[in-house]
Amino acid sequence: MITDRQAGRPDPREGTWRPGYPVAAGVFAIGMAGTTLPTPLYGLYRAQLGFSELMVTVVFAVYALGVITVLLLAGNVSDAVGRRPVLFWALALSAASALCFLFEGGLPMLLLGRVLSGFAAGLFSGAATAAVLELAKPGQEARAGFAATAANMGGLGCGPLLSGLLAQYAPWPLALPFVVHLGLLALAAVATWLLPETVAPAHRTRGLRPQRLHVPPEVRGVFTPSAIAAFAGFALLGLFTAVAPSFVGQTLGVHNLAVAGAIVFTVFLGSTVGQALSGRIGVRWALPAGCLVLVIGLALVAASLAVTALPVLVAGAVCGGIGQGLAFRAGLTAVGHAAPPAHRGGTISAFFLVAYFGISLPVVGVGALTEVLGLRGAGLTFSACVIAVVIAVGLYVLRRPPQGVD
Repeated sequence: MITDRQAGRPDPREGTWRPGYPVAAGVFAIGMAGTTLPTPLYGLYRAQLGFSELMVTVVFAVYALGVITVLLLAGNVSDAVGRRPVLFWALALSAASALCFLFEGGLPMLLLGRVLSGFAAGLFSGAATAAVLELAKPGQEARAGFAATAANMGGLGCGPLLSGLLAQYAPWPLALPFVVHLGLLALAAVATWLLPETVAPAHRTRGLRPQRLHVPPEVRGVFTPSAIAAFAGFALLGLFTAVAPSFVGQTLGVHNLAVAGAIVFTVFLGSTVGQALSGRIGVRWALPAGCLVLVIGLALVAASLAVTALPVLVAGAVCGGIGQGLAFRAGLTAVGHAAPPAHRGGTISAFFLVAYFGISLPVVGVGALTEVLGLRGAGLTFSACVIAVVIAVGLYVLRRPPQGVD
């Protein structure tokens, strides 16, 4: 897809001030915060509705399946219709998800809310990332790349932090977090209306039918190692988002929802720190370095499960998040720069597709293992399996680093 800037055409609304990539990143962050907002609340839903730990992971994974469905069927839609329309659709779906939780009437509404949230995240992943990158002025590309990935991870981290604080210290724990998020979504809609469109109008009517995501041949050498590393890193994020609050409450005996939300926040904070470091290290070395740090983080998580130590769990969250952030930003930057403009949104969506397989499938496996081995045994098994995968990925990217990047 050819953008207005690349085609040499001015934005039709130029002449007045228009917000740039930081505003687009803010919209991205607000949208992604809604996808993790229920995380500290699952214990309350379990007590109210009486479902198992396996069902908690299923409710979580339904969200990821929603993301994957959108990425498969409409991952390139923003290349065809423009970034702003897709952002509006994503915000509307996020609001619908919040309403499902706000007027929750049982497990079916929770599942529907998670599916809608997944649809929203799938649209945000490609369209918002591309919008942030394309709104950067010359010389701002590196900062915009960091803003895009930080908005994604930062938004995911702020969701449980916000809901945990509100649920613990404010009234209406199962309602107020979603009311607050609806207000933030309204602000994001106004900001989206003010954003410039970066996709040329002459090209917005093409390719509107659902299409198989396409990774151009010239991108595949960069895409493969980057996507595999993203898969492994997102598996860790899925563990913390779906299971960590239950482990903190049931195994460590910490029932403060704000603490549970803060622990989940730390893994995403670590990811944001890792993304900042990735820009300094460079893509070529950030991928294997991220894998190494991720292995250390997973080992700490396993140790915390073995000895039931909250500080070790927090250290594992921070360390694992840093490793994930290092590899994630390096991979996304490499893929985004290598992708031709006509396929950038679709290629980025394919990258997120692989990542979200990592955040969904292993987590359901943990839920199933919990029924047999308990939370501790399932977590230890998960940690061992992902450590093996990450080591393999690290060796792969050392032997076959992405080409054409520093």
